[in-house]
Amino acid sequence: MPQKANVTEIDALESFRARLLVYVFKARPTLEEVSADVLRLRLWLEGQQRTHWENEFRKRTRRLEEAQQALFGAKLSNLRKESAAEVNAVHRARRDLDEAEHKLRVLKQWARDFESRVEPMVKQMEKLHTILANDMIQAAAFLDQAVKTLDAYAGTVVPSAAVPGPAATEAKEEIPAIETAASEKGAAK
Repeated sequence: MPQKANVTEIDALESFRARLLVYVFKARPTLEEVSADVLRLRLWLEGQQRTHWENEFRKRTRRLEEAQQALFGAKLSNLRKESAAEVNAVHRARRDLDEAEHKLRVLKQWARDFESRVEPMVKQMEKLHTILANDMIQAAAFLDQAVKTLDAYAGTVVPSAAVPGPAATEAKEEIPAIETAASEKGAAK
């Protein structure tokens, strides 16, 4: 006659399951927030900043042309000699234009490098998000079934809301919603 297994730590499985669900519940929004930040950064680089520095480049080009015209007009006029203020205005306008041109060049380089530097990390985040959304929910459902099976085998009844450990309070509220999502995914397959 086979001997009965000594199953005594079903609560440890239930505690692990509860902590797993709490982890999933907290990690998924964090990954979604990071993905949103990456998208915002891409839009900022390719949109706002590019538009800003292109406009600045045009404004500064116009200012340089105006300063050069004023200086050229003073040189052509035999009535007076160009002033130091006009020469300084041309130099200042040229420095400002050079700065805008440099910022625009750097911005274009960042936009080009963004994809190659960020895309591998984004792909890893997407993989982790898929694992959290699918595999971990299935693992929690499997653990729930294992607890029920072991509990039936051991001949004891699992208390419905008794989850030991510090994660118990958080898990009580989060587990039903996550279990519903897991059962809906299982039914969809």
